[in-house]
Amino acid sequence: MPEQIAVLTPSVPTSSDWRLSLWAHVRAHRVAALGLGLALFGVLVLLVQSLLQLATVELGAGLRYAMLGGAAGLAATALGALPALGLRSVPQKLEDSLLGFAAGMMLAASAFSLLLPGLEAGADILGNKPLGAAVVVLGMALGVLLMLGLDEFTPHEHEQTGRSGPVPERYDRVWLFVFAIALHNLPEGMAIGVSFSQGNMSVGLPLTTAIALQDIPEGLAVALALRSAGLTPRLAVLVAAASGLLEPLGALLGVGLSSGFALAYPIGLGLAAGAMLFVVSHEVIPQTHRNGHQTPATIGLMIGFALMMVLDTALG
Repeated sequence: MPEQIAVLTPSVPTSSDWRLSLWAHVRAHRVAALGLGLALFGVLVLLVQSLLQLATVELGAGLRYAMLGGAAGLAATALGALPALGLRSVPQKLEDSLLGFAAGMMLAASAFSLLLPGLEAGADILGNKPLGAAVVVLGMALGVLLMLGLDEFTPHEHEQTGRSGPVPERYDRVWLFVFAIALHNLPEGMAIGVSFSQGNMSVGLPLTTAIALQDIPEGLAVALALRSAGLTPRLAVLVAAASGLLEPLGALLGVGLSSGFALAYPIGLGLAAGAMLFVVSHEVIPQTHRNGHQTPATIGLMIGFALMMVLDTALG
């Protein structure tokens, strides 16, 4: 019996395990580490700027909307986790279909709520459509580089390729899955912050609606994974809800990102779109195809894309 308990109990690495694993990973990926360090320094500057703005007496409409949007994403994640109080699992085909639906909404949100407004804003600011498009593409490249760096140095689990980042072997794969979902929430929150940074409801409202809707199946997936790892229903729901905390933080970053010089707005929209497209292609779609349910997942993706397109037309 003691041996069975030892097998079922997730092992947690010590601080020395983490330091050794991280240092070895940095030495093996020096260029990526340098790029990520510079990116994180810029993110920290943006976060401080946003927090200082948040502490002022009069808050701008964009910041208020962004924080409400980030809170909506957090609430949707918690709402999605609630059914895990009574459920231990859902049919795998249904789970893959729901994640496909979420991927479709993220794809459409990137196109209709981020890239198209970014192209329009860039063209208006520079008075030239090709130059405006180049600015948005630059933002997309920055978003992809940021997510590549985070993907390389954040411990998480890929279904096809296994563990990523500086991960001690003793670390339980369920918690790596939780880290992966939490990592997804950062670019979503940044997208919300950037879209509301100019106080433009026609851009921010449909995007926030789409992100909140697709956060529901993600919250459920995390909670069910934690229940399968042996956590109590209440604790699994709490941890799953906490995975959405990066959305309000990302919203703050998004406001800081686009509240500087004029071109920061289209660059920020492109950055958020690039980060979200990276997450969909690198994480979500492979996750939906891992169990042979490609067709239901693809149908879910198409439904999600169409719904987001309608929402953008109706609310924009």
